[in-house]
Amino acid sequence: MSILITIREVLASPGLGSFFFDDQAAIKAGARREGAAYIGQAQTPGFKAIREPSESVSVMLVLSDGYVAKGDCASVQYTGVGGREPRFHAAHLAAQIEEQLAPRLRGLEVRSFRQMAILAEKIIDESLQSPRAAAYGMSQALLDAAAHVAGHHLMAQVIKDEWQIKRPFAIVPIYGQCGDARYRNVDKMIPKNVPVLPHGLINTPDLVGVDGKKLEEYIRWVNARIAQLRVSHDYHPVIHIDVYGLIGTCAAGSIDSTANIIQRLESAACPHQLRIEHPLDAGGRDAQIEALGTLRHTLRSRGCKVAIVADEWANTADDVHLFAEAGAADMVHIKTPDLGSLHNTINAILDCHEHGVGSFLGGSCTETDLSARATANVGIATGVTQVLAKPGMGFDEGFSIVLNEMNRALRIAQILS
Repeated sequence: MSILITIREVLASPGLGSFFFDDQAAIKAGARREGAAYIGQAQTPGFKAIREPSESVSVMLVLSDGYVAKGDCASVQYTGVGGREPRFHAAHLAAQIEEQLAPRLRGLEVRSFRQMAILAEKIIDESLQSPRAAAYGMSQALLDAAAHVAGHHLMAQVIKDEWQIKRPFAIVPIYGQCGDARYRNVDKMIPKNVPVLPHGLINTPDLVGVDGKKLEEYIRWVNARIAQLRVSHDYHPVIHIDVYGLIGTCAAGSIDSTANIIQRLESAACPHQLRIEHPLDAGGRDAQIEALGTLRHTLRSRGCKVAIVADEWANTADDVHLFAEAGAADMVHIKTPDLGSLHNTINAILDCHEHGVGSFLGGSCTETDLSARATANVGIATGVTQVLAKPGMGFDEGFSIVLNEMNRALRIAQILS
């Protein structure tokens, strides 16, 4: 006879994320960079400075058998823009969790992760001011609890069982992000055979340059560096660049001019596959779907094979569905903190698979080791196209956290089978 395990207590402690919350509007408007800081006035509501330390909240579920399941609430680097939830403040969110959420979860039986996550999300939406960040952390803790009660302590197995996923567990390609160290971190990625690189953090117009020439130079450098530093001729990484809508900005909003720049970037990346994330920003979800779809069609009509990756305005599982259904992008960045509870992320990934669209299981440098490990389990359970190396902007740390967690999970799964 199985022992009934319940949630005895819900605790929350404020903490830090692994990078910074940045005011994207102020940065795009030309805030002056000085060392690691930005000088100027904040523009996005909730910010007192353009760059502020990212925060997190650890959720701890004390179970009736003494086990403590954990998860971390987090938000993204450019919080409060592109339809995203405003930035949260950790001390305030932690207090809300203990005062308003804990009383409603005490005594809850630990059973199906999916059912618990849906219930917790509903309660959070009704009671907390930062519902997505809170639901993200709570769902990680609930997934940890469900894996504990199942006896195998393998979060990926819980997902596989509850969503009835048939595909076997496998390591999925990891996408490394270089942060501001656009050259030094690439040199660290190549010897480690990172499958997808380098992100680039192309977040100001000068990094794109007139007609995209600066970005073209950078991609040519990455291409040459791969050839120079790779330890095996079998290593052919994907070059994936996030441009924060700035190609479209530099092209004065013209789809044709944006496509012209992207075609030149494709030549610079050859023979590597090139992905461009958020090439333009149309200012809203429906407009973004239409604009990306038009850009993608324009590129294909010219024989260009660059993959377009949707990011901003794909903030919920419903948003991801609409982007995938419309064929607006070759891949959608499923940014885990934006989707809130992990069950939404899982649904969004499987929705992309159903529509033949690539799934980029991402998130942000501002997250923590706990959220990164939970994300890695989601990745191997669902078979995503790629998963982000997170947290932090130092590359090495996030890459090892995600890769090692996937390897651990696969080894445990071998014993279970």
